[in-house]
Amino acid sequence: MSLALACLTALAAQAQGLRPSGAAGLPRLPSAATLLPPAGSPGAQLRQADYIVAVVNSEPITNNEVRQRAERVTQQLRSQGATVPPHELLLKEVLERLILEKIQVQQAKEAGIKVDDYAINQAEQNVARQNDVSVEEMHQRLTADGISAQRFREDLRNQLLALRVREREVEARVRVSDLEVDQYLQDQQKTAGPGKMELNLGHILVKVAENAGPEEVAKRAERAQTVRDKLRDGAEFGVLVQEYSDAPEGAGGGLLGLRPADRYPELFVNAVRQAAVGSIVGPLRSPAGFHILKVVDRTQGGAPTMAVQNHARHILLRVGAGLSERQVAERLEDLRQRVLRGQADFATLAREYSQDGSAKEGGDLGWAGPGRYVPEFQEALNALRPGEISQPVVSRFGVHLIQLLERREAKLTQREQRDMVRDQVREKKLDEAFTTWIQEARGRTYVEYREPPQ
Repeated sequence: MSLALACLTALAAQAQGLRPSGAAGLPRLPSAATLLPPAGSPGAQLRQADYIVAVVNSEPITNNEVRQRAERVTQQLRSQGATVPPHELLLKEVLERLILEKIQVQQAKEAGIKVDDYAINQAEQNVARQNDVSVEEMHQRLTADGISAQRFREDLRNQLLALRVREREVEARVRVSDLEVDQYLQDQQKTAGPGKMELNLGHILVKVAENAGPEEVAKRAERAQTVRDKLRDGAEFGVLVQEYSDAPEGAGGGLLGLRPADRYPELFVNAVRQAAVGSIVGPLRSPAGFHILKVVDRTQGGAPTMAVQNHARHILLRVGAGLSERQVAERLEDLRQRVLRGQADFATLAREYSQDGSAKEGGDLGWAGPGRYVPEFQEALNALRPGEISQPVVSRFGVHLIQLLERREAKLTQREQRDMVRDQVREKKLDEAFTTWIQEARGRTYVEYREPPQ
């Protein structure tokens, strides 16, 4: 099993929705943005003298950069109960990933792509929220691990630059035809069988520390049972995810996504094998803690039959004409406050100010399932409860103010099923297109290897 498959929950929503695409045959290592060192990690240990391990065009990559990234990857994999690759192999993989990141950042800068400090602040807040800490506590933990807040923000900036150059060079060019959707469905039906079952599970994790004593384990077990009891009494799964779950996919409503059963932990598959769609299973004990699962969907043919859908509206202001992301965000925040104070109606403001095609409908986007929006928009939407309005959210289209109107778990129509399949096919094509693009960019780049990382 690849490193990506062994590390399901490490591939959660990342800062600003960075897509964890594979590249040049490399495993999908967790992003640096999500890899906060655990509290009490031995980060204050004496660092060895630094040296250059590689040069990308004229820019160096140092041994400390590789080692710090590798340490964070190792910590994350262990916290997920996944297998950590041999040290030399991990260092090699991390170095290759840093080379590819540097290539993308260089291309972004050459194209004049910039990332405003407002977007960095937003990404930083997202990472802190995903790790269930404040930004201040996150900085303290990073500092204890030898990573300054400035360095971490620079890592975020580089990841956002890489994302934007990928959007510009790859995403806008990928299209999916009806014929490709039909072919995908036909292929899935041909290969459907007992071994091809696909599941979409909702997941709540009550985490238990590795060194937890019996008393702490008992407290965590009681917390997990409280969640189970609330679900039995009719509480909404997505609400409890936000309140109780320690899993990184919590911002996505706890959904792990439709995937082959063999891409789930064996513990999960065995537990839900006989469970009906819509049922709750757990708490289940694993080395990571206590898990509570909801069977959202089960299919043999590759097309999902159920999905959590959001009904949202938004106001979009575009960046340009001398306006920075921060200035646009300040304008949207003023509109948000007017709505919250009862001085204005969201739909009326959308008709007046929004620069999106939905403006004439009061910003109403209708019902939509997962995958219909760009990642940063979807992440912000997932974090809202019905009636709530987001803070201004930066995407490649501009800055959005998002209001969630309703959320539902719905049986999909045939058209909605095809739309979700289209998204699956598009994701596959994006991965393939990105792999081709980054390999070509890698081939055009001067890379000099020096001393191997240690």
